Amino acid sequence: MKRTSLFIVGMLVGTSIGLGVTTMITETTTAKAAGADTYRQLALFGDVFERVRSTYVTEPEDEKLIENAINGMLSALDPHSSYLNPKDFSDMRVQTRGEFGGLGIEVTMENELVKVISPIDGTPASEAGVLAGDLIFQIDGTNIRGLTLQQAVEKMRGPVNTPIELKIQREGANGPIDITIIRDVIKVRSVRWRVERDNIGYVDINSFTEQTDSGLEDAIGKIKDQIGADKVQGYVIDLRLNPGGLLDQAVNVSDAFLDRGEIVSTRGRAEGDISRYSARAGDLTEGKPIIVLINGGSASASEIVAGALQDHKRATILGSRSFGKGSVQTILQLGGSGALRLTTALYYTPSNTSIQAKGISPDISVSQPLPDELKGRVETAGESNLRGHINGQLEDEEGSGSSAYVPPDPKDDIQLNYALDLILGLKTAEGLFPPDPSKALPN
Repeated sequence: MKRTSLFIVGMLVGTSIGLGVTTMITETTTAKAAGADTYRQLALFGDVFERVRSTYVTEPEDEKLIENAINGMLSALDPHSSYLNPKDFSDMRVQTRGEFGGLGIEVTMENELVKVISPIDGTPASEAGVLAGDLIFQIDGTNIRGLTLQQAVEKMRGPVNTPIELKIQREGANGPIDITIIRDVIKVRSVRWRVERDNIGYVDINSFTEQTDSGLEDAIGKIKDQIGADKVQGYVIDLRLNPGGLLDQAVNVSDAFLDRGEIVSTRGRAEGDISRYSARAGDLTEGKPIIVLINGGSASASEIVAGALQDHKRATILGSRSFGKGSVQTILQLGGSGALRLTTALYYTPSNTSIQAKGISPDISVSQPLPDELKGRVETAGESNLRGHINGQLEDEEGSGSSAYVPPDPKDDIQLNYALDLILGLKTAEGLFPPDPSKALPN
């Protein structure tokens, strides 16, 4: 089940990974020496900085002035380049690792209290007796009211083996419940799975962290164990509302379904700055039919997977047009002063196509209507609507992106149910799958 406004205690989900394909390096390369004009402009910046700090109506913080100046410079390049201060950089590393010191509960905000969506099995919160529906109103003696969800989550995050005391309201209880929990290492579930009707495996990949490829392998293995490998009819891989993550994980996930061929290439500033990533032998699903679900919330790393499987005719892509973010951000560490998230390359699908500001067009377009109460509130714009976006190769006049909505109840999920019918032969899509090797790209 997909959920919006979802936080996992100990980690703020989505803000640092953002809509990204990210690579990590810790050293910068040296550019050619700046000319005299550049140094004159830097002197101008220094002059402006001194005048602002000395004559502005209220005394500004030097650190904030410099940080905002850096962000202004980077945001003028494209929407995805930015400065990460030390705290933001630390949060981003926690997210990409996919594990942290925390409690193990998925939470949201309700009536100014933290509501538990569900405790994660086997975590300290689950073992301490926290239940779905519990309302946390006090953390270590501090009342929740007045805090944002992010602030509350940060209070629950902390070093492993340290205690935290929660006061909880529970429906049916005579009064507040006091629970003491010892924090432990929590692994984020970037992959969830279940068996759908008639022995179809459903795998929901919600982000690309360091844990995603192993999570996918575990999910496929458990589906086979539950059904029996020879009885699996096919798989639905759900990449809807997946904002992206690590480039190597997008490659590994694609590789899990491909026996050979190029997965993606990245091209940087220099003419010869091209990196290619190819599949190795081995298909986790043993050639079973695959349908990949995408929508306007599928971006970057998820578009790499969809594009690779589409170009190689390994899967049918179903849903609506994806976000259209075809750029790669590299994290350049700045000592103890945070890091730069800088766009350093564009990526191309195996057919040598950039999806930048265009997105992945599904093989089968199936729209998911918005409930009346969400009309006008759910974002439908894609990369092409972001100010300062990098122009793509043959950028589509219609623009990228589409509705980014997934119903909470699978019974109402038109896209998912269409995919299940397709695998079962209740709907047809001739020529799309089972995969026809004669129609795949040359390897």
